Amino acid sequence: MARTILHVDMDAFYAAVEQRDRPELRGRPVIVGGSHEGRGVVSAASYEARRFGVHSAMPTSQARRLCPQGVFLPVRMRHYGAVSAQVMAILESYTPLVEKLSIDEAFLDVTASRALFGSGESIAHAIKGRVRAELCLTASVGVAPSKFLAKLASDLRKPDGLVVVPPDRVADFLRDLPLSRLWGVGPATERELARLGIRTIGELAAYPVDVLRQRLGSAGDLLQRLARGEDDRPVEPSIEAKSIGRETTFAQDIGEADVLEAVLLSLAEEVGARLRRHGVCGRTVTLKLRFADFTTITRARTLPEPSAVAETIYPVALDLFRRVERGQKVRLLGITASNLMPGRPARQLSLFDAPDGRRERLAETVDALRDRFGEGVMSRARLLAPPAGKKRGV
Repeated sequence: MARTILHVDMDAFYAAVEQRDRPELRGRPVIVGGSHEGRGVVSAASYEARRFGVHSAMPTSQARRLCPQGVFLPVRMRHYGAVSAQVMAILESYTPLVEKLSIDEAFLDVTASRALFGSGESIAHAIKGRVRAELCLTASVGVAPSKFLAKLASDLRKPDGLVVVPPDRVADFLRDLPLSRLWGVGPATERELARLGIRTIGELAAYPVDVLRQRLGSAGDLLQRLARGEDDRPVEPSIEAKSIGRETTFAQDIGEADVLEAVLLSLAEEVGARLRRHGVCGRTVTLKLRFADFTTITRARTLPEPSAVAETIYPVALDLFRRVERGQKVRLLGITASNLMPGRPARQLSLFDAPDGRRERLAETVDALRDRFGEGVMSRARLLAPPAGKKRGV
């Protein structure tokens, strides 16, 4: 029996929540992230703002130049997390097999649920209807026999889209799509395949695999399997978090080190907040980088003591980042904390140490202030624009 996999992706989630909560913002370009005068980065942009070229991970200053009429709002991460929990509760009412990818997207395996709720398409319609009726938000959904195809389908008709890929129409669905739609095909791989006369997924699926191996190595086999729609990875619900992380994929590849380091600090802030929210500390910090050609690397370091604050996480991630040789622009940047342990660990103090737990208590106070007044109530100096005529320090 063919599997039925759904990929549910909330549309412009942070910005959509703000437009929902403040009806006067509907139809206006809303940009979430950064500070009022700041050098921060965009966390989300409404579809109205995207028409001006604004996208996530863009420096806020650039977003203001592109869209001066935009409404710039602080991030309210705890609020978005609460809304995300409502979304996930809706998804879990249709199947226990829900793999949460991020705060605003998830895979569902509804193969066994069809006996109760009907076809995958019927379940997708039901989910979209409940998200709209109960939460006043929209979601795009892809329905397919595999995770790869479902995610690809959900992205084709955003916002508020629904694309179904029947098992017997997989080849037709993929045939004319550009190679850039395939996981792992970046500009360099796309150019290499173009030299072979391959420009569509269908052409890649039909190409002799031995030639692909000669040109691309083992990646040639993987890409052709994806081009044929072959992906047997199961949906894996998370029973207990083994790590807590945050990553962002840039709409446009970024090469500027200062922008990437500012994004890295924002990610460290979010990872620290999530650790504290779950009542855990992390012992290992992992940096993830994906380059323009889709090459992905990770670098990890174990801390002397577990931590749940950005003051500890960020310097380690920053040092790992600066040690990486970057010959090309960056497509994705992420930080993960692993080797988790509950609570606030005790540690031996030296003469020059801050009192035990002071940073954690300060961070929790900042969490409470941001939860009440929004992320913009406090911002790190590293994310603020320097005074006129002065350069930013490292």
